[in-house]
Amino acid sequence: MAKASFKKPKGTADLFDNQVLAWQKIEQQARLTFSRYGYGEIRTPIFESFDLFSRSAGDTSDVVTKEMYDFMDKGDRHMALRPEGTAGVVRAFVENKLFGPEHEKPYKTFYMGPMFRYERPQAGRFRQFHQIGVEAFGSTEPSLDAEVITMVVKFLSSLGLKDLKVALNTLGDQDSRKAYREALIDYLKPNFDKLSKDSQVRLEKNPLRVLDSKDENDQAIVEGAPTIFDYLSEESKAHFQAVQNYLDALGIEYEIDSNMVRGLDYYNNTIFEVMTTDPNLKGAATIAGGGRYSGLVEEFGGPETPGIGFGLGVERLIALLTAQDQLNLDEDGLDFYIAHIGDNSVLKTLELATNLRDLGYSADMDFENRSVKAQFKTANRRKARFVITIGDNEVESNEVKVKDMVTGSQADLNLAYVKEKMETVIAALSAEEEGK
Repeated sequence: MAKASFKKPKGTADLFDNQVLAWQKIEQQARLTFSRYGYGEIRTPIFESFDLFSRSAGDTSDVVTKEMYDFMDKGDRHMALRPEGTAGVVRAFVENKLFGPEHEKPYKTFYMGPMFRYERPQAGRFRQFHQIGVEAFGSTEPSLDAEVITMVVKFLSSLGLKDLKVALNTLGDQDSRKAYREALIDYLKPNFDKLSKDSQVRLEKNPLRVLDSKDENDQAIVEGAPTIFDYLSEESKAHFQAVQNYLDALGIEYEIDSNMVRGLDYYNNTIFEVMTTDPNLKGAATIAGGGRYSGLVEEFGGPETPGIGFGLGVERLIALLTAQDQLNLDEDGLDFYIAHIGDNSVLKTLELATNLRDLGYSADMDFENRSVKAQFKTANRRKARFVITIGDNEVESNEVKVKDMVTGSQADLNLAYVKEKMETVIAALSAEEEGK
């Protein structure tokens, strides 16, 4: 019988060795930055009811019409792998009553993990991809908009990403959007036959999505379209101006892009994208996008609650950091490598490695019965700072020498007092290094 041969599904990736270091670096920095702003992590299921995503994304969204990984489970329930993070977080917010008086307002949370969309695999697009996102519920204050935008800029800057630019727009409140919607339909209808098929479908259901069309002919048609700024209510104007004032005060540079819309239907008022305009890249590359939304919490059975958030693609972020040579993925070296000679030394070596790990040091040893020369090569390749050799004499005497691989200095250590003496030994070796 022939051996089975398996390959990863199209549009997915295996991550290992140095590739994983990039993900760990980004995720650790996200947790650090977001926690400083008072955001706590939330983890939601990878699959949910299909209706959850179709209701949140809107029937006209490409996510629903073309890209959802949906299936009937064994209980004949229509389920879907999550295509984005917001819907699951809102569902969890409602189901767990995180809007209750015992929870701080605004309720600030972030998520990270895999998402799924059935797209044609190509450079930068995957069927399983990863997002990091933030949601904050319960406040309409423009200062919160400014905080969220500032936070994503600070996070990306902390990773070393260069030439960042914020594109800012507003979709207005419900009344503003309704008036603008009618004006946009009136403008686009005479050009109906010239629009792409996708835009023709969207024209009646969500004409704002036509502004987001990637079709060149559609883009030429919408160039002369009215802008949302002609239809904003006084309240929406004041909100948007306040957001700009806060960003100015915080030193966050931005440009207003009146044609920018968000791909999902629930956004209103402030929307934004963060991109890099690195001249070495082809055009502006969008990294993160988000904005304010309303009606979503109520749609899922909760009380009237405003929200704001953003999402970013980790694969895209890694590609941009790589292009700008900002990943800096030098793997941390070992603190200790323990070389051992002969079968009698294995137990003593294993005990020492375990004791060192218990003290908070990284330590490793050989598990292939290799020569001492080969073990020292491994110690060098693993960038071990200290090396200890254990043979029959060391087993009998219970004494070893700790060698500093940077300076060549050595110090004695009694294995009966590793926990008590190791810090002193390292301090002595470090002092010798400083004295040289």
